[in-house]
Amino acid sequence: MKNKVTLKKILLKMEYLVKNILVLGAVGQIGSELVPYLRDLYGDHAVVALDRSPDFPAAILEGGPCETIDAMDANALFEVVRKHKIDTIINLVAVLSAKGEANPQMAWKINMDCLINSLEISRQTKGAVFTPSSIGAFGPSTPMDNTPQDTVMRPTTIYGISKVAAELLGDYYYLKHGVDARGLRYPGIISNVTLPGGGTTDYAVEIYYEAIKNQCFTCNLSAGTFLDMMYMPDALRALVELMEADPKNLVHRNCFNVSAMSFDPEMIAAEIRKHIPEFRLEYKIDAVKQSIANSWPNSMDHSAAQAEWGWEPEYDLKAMTADMLKILGKRL
Repeated sequence: MKNKVTLKKILLKMEYLVKNILVLGAVGQIGSELVPYLRDLYGDHAVVALDRSPDFPAAILEGGPCETIDAMDANALFEVVRKHKIDTIINLVAVLSAKGEANPQMAWKINMDCLINSLEISRQTKGAVFTPSSIGAFGPSTPMDNTPQDTVMRPTTIYGISKVAAELLGDYYYLKHGVDARGLRYPGIISNVTLPGGGTTDYAVEIYYEAIKNQCFTCNLSAGTFLDMMYMPDALRALVELMEADPKNLVHRNCFNVSAMSFDPEMIAAEIRKHIPEFRLEYKIDAVKQSIANSWPNSMDHSAAQAEWGWEPEYDLKAMTADMLKILGKRL
């Protein structure tokens, strides 16, 4: 595992080091871990946490500047960018897949308004924008195994449609206005800090909590449902490495496939049993989530990310499971 201090020393020598970063959606699953990670790399006051919720974790609230506004308010967002001299916006605001299907109009408005505001402000300030895409950007007509970097994208959820639109808008703002828009097609992300909120891959986080607390988990996806996944430390490192990459080497810019592991519920349960032998896996299928999962890739080809900026994951299922159970076991 890369040492953060070593990584910091490397980054400080790089020509394309960002200076003042604004993280939108700082209270969410990724943001709540990304903000402390970035502050450790770039300095506490160089990273501003922003969320419409005032309920910042203590580590974020006490660790550096925080702003409580709605990122859908373009004027308020611009004032924050001006106040803190922001040159890089990391836009993590999103209504996720299953939650988005319950209210697609709301999901579209939130996902797209925050993106447009970020891109427009960056056009005016000549800044950079990171917006995560997702395996949700693919659809049932996409090749399911080793999904190519450039392929058919016909998603069947409002979340996926908004992610395809975000990729295209990133390209547009780069080509038309020179905005340095970058992004990753994240797989499901597994965290030992923050529970997810309304995603199809949530089971792969919840299963660890239930394994420790109850030695049993009821899964809402069926056995044999393979999905690409990634442990949060790899997800955070991938974001930083992409944003620090020399732009001359980037061809795809805002839509890189990144992958770390692919498994189904039975595989993760088997790995958990190596640590908790009595663990039981049961099933109660959620028809909406199963339909969404069936439309997503089993695994992605991330060779473009490897070639253009040197991406390599550090965690596989075995290493992630050992780390998850160790950390959550102490906490729970």
